[in-house]
Amino acid sequence: MNKTADEAHSGMGYSLQHGTWYEATACPSAPRDPLTETVSADVCVVGAGLAGLTTALELCRGGELVALVEANSIASGASGRNGGFVAAGFAEDLSRIIRRVGLERARALYDLSRAGVEYVREQIRILDPAIRMGDGCLAVLRYRDDDECIRHVSFARDELGHDLEFWSVDDVREVLRTPRYHSAVFEPDAFHIHPLNYALALANEVERNGGRIFEGTPGLRLDRTPTGFELTTPQGRIAAGRVVLCTGAARGLVPALSRAILPVATHVVVSSSAPGLIDRSIRTFAAIADTRRAGDYYRIVDGNRLLWGGKITTRQSPPARLTDVMRNTVTSVYPQLGPIEIEYAWSGLMSYCLHKMPVIGELEPGVWAATGFGGHGLNTTAMAGCLIASAVVEGDDRWRQFSSYGPVWAGGLFGRLGVQLSYWWMQARDYRDERRGDG
Repeated sequence: MNKTADEAHSGMGYSLQHGTWYEATACPSAPRDPLTETVSADVCVVGAGLAGLTTALELCRGGELVALVEANSIASGASGRNGGFVAAGFAEDLSRIIRRVGLERARALYDLSRAGVEYVREQIRILDPAIRMGDGCLAVLRYRDDDECIRHVSFARDELGHDLEFWSVDDVREVLRTPRYHSAVFEPDAFHIHPLNYALALANEVERNGGRIFEGTPGLRLDRTPTGFELTTPQGRIAAGRVVLCTGAARGLVPALSRAILPVATHVVVSSSAPGLIDRSIRTFAAIADTRRAGDYYRIVDGNRLLWGGKITTRQSPPARLTDVMRNTVTSVYPQLGPIEIEYAWSGLMSYCLHKMPVIGELEPGVWAATGFGGHGLNTTAMAGCLIASAVVEGDDRWRQFSSYGPVWAGGLFGRLGVQLSYWWMQARDYRDERRGDG
């Protein structure tokens, strides 16, 4: 968060903290030293977000010697700054996936995404159950269309084998005290977590299984050698038989991959503790997201704080008065929450491909990638890590399900402009739908 933006709120009733709420409530973790020597490994993983950590852990469990490098610190990017929702699916709409690859293959992809949910659930059960913060995810409509929700629930049950629940407007307004919402779809097997603590727990488990993690160690150059690859870092080198790139933009390593990634920002705030105020408006500990094309997502954390995210944009710097922008968003849905104070505010960059699906697979012999998870990464990073580790250790080829979604040039500056224009267009359509649907 920009200090000048923080100071702009002094005298306005805010007590804005530096850093994120996740950092303030993270489990104690000593920093890892940077790489300062030449080391050898079976596999070098680049990027210690959730994809890299999961990949490294499953490779270690499969008997591989792993070296993991991170330019900054564990989960310092989107993996440790997101909304914390663990739910099935992808950033891309399922109907568009079906049109592209057909129903049978779309069903297989969806099943893999659900396997990612279960992987996270199981690791949290093993490593630290306190990381899990609540159950269920409610996707709410901001316009009146019960039939849309019912069709979605029926399709999920009949074609995907996923039991979702239809909630009527009365059901929704019983727990969400706002006239902005109508009917909804409830995903009972989704849940939400403390993503930074999950990442730190994975990192500890990587090391417990023999992997080595180096923070403050960006990869500068990747060269092919007679025995595999050599990754050059500012103070050291890693010689490895295989390399897995799990960063949003591995610039200088595989340019074609970095050119395929569009950085898209989202903003998150966490309120101060407000017992008796928040819980009168939001009477559920499920995660909540509206179904707008660039909508809001939120949940109650720490018993009586509100974590709220949204305002997706290709502009990478936060608004000058981020807390005011986000407060206005909250009160547009819940005017009665006007008195709450914002205690934490931050921004995070998601990595999108133009096709809104992750890039998972072997880019060239020995070079693997897991990136581009968009705003739906907690389940898909887990899925990707398991797929790549299984491919390396066992020759499993399920990763080929993603062969239709390779790294495609995102258009550079013009691509970012195009995405921003598409967001504005989607927001205009959302506004139209809400007006038409008596929202």
